[in-house]
Amino acid sequence: MTFQDAEKRSAELRVELNQYAHEYYVQDQPSVEDAVYDKKYHELVAIETDFPDLITPESPTQRVGGKVLEGFEKVVHTIPLYSLNDVFNKEELIAFDERVKKAVGHAVSYCCELKIDGLSISLKYEDGVFVQGATRGDGSVGENITENLKTVKSIPLRLKEPLTIEVRGECYMPKSSFVKLNQQREEAGKEVFANPRNAAAGSLRQLDTRVAAQRNLSTFLYTLADFGALASTTQDHALNEMARLGFRTNPEHQVCETIEEVWQYIERFHETRDDLPYEIDGIVIKVNEFSVQDALGFTVKAPRWATAYKFPPEEEQTTLIDIDWTIGRTGVLTPTAIMEPVRLAGTTVSRASLHNSDYIEKKDIRLKDTILVYKAGDIIPEVAQVILEKRPEDSQPYPVPTHCPICESELVHLDEEVALRCINPKCPAQIKEGLSHFVSRNAMNIDGLGPRVLAQMFDKGLVTDVADLYSLEKEQLLTLDKIKDKSAENILNAIDASRENSVERLIFGLGIRHVGAKAAGILAEHFGDLSTISRATKDEIVNLNTIGETIADSLVTYFENEEVHELMQELADRGVNLVYKGIRASQLAEVESPFKDKTIVLTGKLLDYNREEAKEKIQNLGGKVTGSVSKKTDLVIAGEDAGSKLAKAESLGIEVWNEQQMIVAIEESYSN
Repeated sequence: MTFQDAEKRSAELRVELNQYAHEYYVQDQPSVEDAVYDKKYHELVAIETDFPDLITPESPTQRVGGKVLEGFEKVVHTIPLYSLNDVFNKEELIAFDERVKKAVGHAVSYCCELKIDGLSISLKYEDGVFVQGATRGDGSVGENITENLKTVKSIPLRLKEPLTIEVRGECYMPKSSFVKLNQQREEAGKEVFANPRNAAAGSLRQLDTRVAAQRNLSTFLYTLADFGALASTTQDHALNEMARLGFRTNPEHQVCETIEEVWQYIERFHETRDDLPYEIDGIVIKVNEFSVQDALGFTVKAPRWATAYKFPPEEEQTTLIDIDWTIGRTGVLTPTAIMEPVRLAGTTVSRASLHNSDYIEKKDIRLKDTILVYKAGDIIPEVAQVILEKRPEDSQPYPVPTHCPICESELVHLDEEVALRCINPKCPAQIKEGLSHFVSRNAMNIDGLGPRVLAQMFDKGLVTDVADLYSLEKEQLLTLDKIKDKSAENILNAIDASRENSVERLIFGLGIRHVGAKAAGILAEHFGDLSTISRATKDEIVNLNTIGETIADSLVTYFENEEVHELMQELADRGVNLVYKGIRASQLAEVESPFKDKTIVLTGKLLDYNREEAKEKIQNLGGKVTGSVSKKTDLVIAGEDAGSKLAKAESLGIEVWNEQQMIVAIEESYSN
């Protein structure tokens, strides 16, 4: 490829990839599958590797992090970031409205927005290019976190117009990301974050930008330092204009003509806040007309034209009955509070996370204590504090376990960990948890082997590791409780089918520390088979896009264990596939497939493949599988009982295949 060809192609790829990212992270309406994005992303990486002079600030390859910062320099906000005065009930809200009407002499409309519980940020753009990102700080001086904010995929690196502007908003961590992050930290023996806001703030203040890139942060932008650049006259119009430029704005904002409408908006989201995928702690109410905002002005600390209604905290008191200790597959000892059932955030809860033994000691949590319970991120019940004035007189400090509750091995505190850990590799609890992970949907996907069945197998000595699953016989399964002839056959068929999985499922199923499903896919696609991965050096692994030193160190350490290689051989001897079955990026251009570069919809019941298997095979052959039929659809594959999607395809004149045609095309494509 010549420099001119590379320059043209890289420019095309940047436009396409940034548009795909905008659809996915900003509009929540992806137009392509992950495989399509990944293919083009890797093509851009290859071009930029060969022609580094073509790397631009807005290239999506610049979002992965990699810089290690020495610290954060101070940023002076030329236009201060004001805080808001709070109101806590309807009476105070009405009083705010009365002050506004008295000051301007007439009724006004308000723009209501959800108050996102994250970290306030300010973003500067010059000629449409993102040049600086800063924290709010004290409102006058913040910290320069530009490199970390570049890793947040909902922040545009280039606007759709070449404007020089400064925009403000909130960077937050979605609830699902918060749960996943704390689970990972617990497994690693690290302290957990108290709530999504702390997690977002901690992520943005990482000196290693790769850490921030892995945290899956997002944003909602809600104001500009100066709206003159957009010629907007209202907050509502400004939000729409910001969205047009490429910023992610919250779609739940609403203009209310009266304070009673504002109160109805508040009540609606107070009731439904638990259903949102992000955490909110109130509602922001702003005078909608900018001319009225200008007339009202500011106090020393806050605007007179806006206020924040703060939701009351969702906390309840209950009594701690007991503490249940469990061992996870990595050996971490996790305590769970067993409580008198209490109604919290719309559900009845009787268990709450205590995270680790240090957490119990720090909060001095004891049996029979009256405790205050809340939902961290409106998701996970946690113990906030002990109500000391209600503590029984005969109360004694809770004795921290010294030995594993399952195998009775001595527990240890590894360096820099807050968790207690059982390091006995033969611990039954760890083996059972590892088996459950191995058969799970995103790993080997073996139906019928739930935790109860696996526990019976282990307790009866039928399996001691994952390789033993592939030696099970029907007579052994029939000795298990509630397993009859048909169930046993189904389990054996599912185990047999899993032998043919592409190796990335096996890699994830092995439970290698820090190696998730996505990393397993990247490793499998690049190295091709498990044996090659097992011999890879740390440098070879780190050089892969999005794979950092933590994963590389974990992989190298894992494969240094001789028992791991014995397990690999056992799996191979029992017919388990150890090879990547997808089309590797380097091969995709040569593949002849009727699915290549086509948009495909699956509908109806498939008999030979399940939906995920068919989707995976089509995507590996360069196809894009979407969920709805449109004029852009190239092919519809219809199984049994296909309904409205098939009818729409026929009305649009789109080509339709049956399942058998799909199977023949897949088999021929892989055999070529």
